[in-house]
Amino acid sequence: MNNTNSSWLDRFFKLSQHQTNVKTEIIAGLTTFVTMAYIIVVQPDLMKAAGMDQGAVMVTVLIASGLFSIIMGLYAKRPFAVAPGMGGNAFFAYSIVAAGLATWQQGLGMIFISGVLFLLLTFLGLRETISHIIPKNIKHAIGAAVGLFIIGTGFSNAKLIVQNKTGTLTLGSLHSPTVLLSVIGLVIIIGLMARKLKAAVFIGILITSIIGIPMGITKLPHSFADLFSLPPNPSSIMFQADIPGALKLAFFPLLFTFFTGEFFSTMGTVLGVGAKANLLDKEGNLPDIKKPFIVDGVATVGGALMGQTTITTYIESASGVEAGGRTGLTAVTTGIVFLLALFITPIILLIPSAATAPALIVIGLSMLATLKNINMDEWEESLPALLTVIAAGLTFSLANGIVFGILSYVIIKVFMGKFRDIHIGLWILCIPLVYYLWLK
Repeated sequence: MNNTNSSWLDRFFKLSQHQTNVKTEIIAGLTTFVTMAYIIVVQPDLMKAAGMDQGAVMVTVLIASGLFSIIMGLYAKRPFAVAPGMGGNAFFAYSIVAAGLATWQQGLGMIFISGVLFLLLTFLGLRETISHIIPKNIKHAIGAAVGLFIIGTGFSNAKLIVQNKTGTLTLGSLHSPTVLLSVIGLVIIIGLMARKLKAAVFIGILITSIIGIPMGITKLPHSFADLFSLPPNPSSIMFQADIPGALKLAFFPLLFTFFTGEFFSTMGTVLGVGAKANLLDKEGNLPDIKKPFIVDGVATVGGALMGQTTITTYIESASGVEAGGRTGLTAVTTGIVFLLALFITPIILLIPSAATAPALIVIGLSMLATLKNINMDEWEESLPALLTVIAAGLTFSLANGIVFGILSYVIIKVFMGKFRDIHIGLWILCIPLVYYLWLK
């Protein structure tokens, strides 16, 4: 890249101001993509249960994730990549469509309506207001909650922690090649990070993938031609959202669950990853948070029209931040690779989850450092914050963590008679949060 292009990128993304450069941002974008590439496989598999064509779903995953990640980078100028959110997609496929409560077309209609509501609340300034009235210690806890969530995902993908016959969690067997490769990858990434190598996570993933070849974990194609393929036709699921059909009164609880869950998951991810990138102010707020919220809403609306479940900011964006990404150039890079993957999907799918899982574990551990910002001297402040972390980690839901944190904060302050500590907005917010838990 010549100096002229580099200078333009520096000015547009304010690279120097954020103490980063083009090379670092590109590596960060690639790292983010690699750690979230599993969605290319997972999403089509989940949507198959909803009766949707897997090939078509894979194509629109790549298009939607690529397009809206680029928009996030160019408009919000933050290192946040977006893709179909985990949790919401499983709820869509199994709890709604497979359960016979609605067709997948009606389900997409619900997601479209949720996206419109996201945008409406964003333009009215309500999403920004809600993020500001959340108690400071809970905001600090969100970063750690994101970290614990990522750690749990990493351990699960690595099979380092598994469920035994009694339903409790236990350590996986080191006799398993997958577990062994994950442990090797964990050692490699920790070693590279100890050497203060900026691209430690990305390089670690690549080295671990290569080591996985003789172990039989990383599957190589039979021929060179198998590395490239034209994408399937996505027309069977695009513009199929049944918006009028989703407006039935009976669908309101489902719509509310979609909306509330993704609303707080997105807020948690933005604040958590923002904290990791040192982008938050002294009050734990992200400057110009309205912009990523707008992109998130547009992505949800656009994604529903493309045949996708809620498109949201991805927790794995923290991996790009760990690699040094601080600006929208990281998200743009991730988006471009998603679009390029339309033609090289077989190459991307060579990277096993055992190679990306160690990266998630290390990144999640580093995010627990935000706990140091919580005021532990006053238990009524620290308890809701810690409950936010624990609830998010144990239920694999950022939304649940934030809901429990806010409600416990209000309840404790009420019993202590400290009504003045409770913002009027929190009283109002508690109403839909209680309803959200009731629907659970």
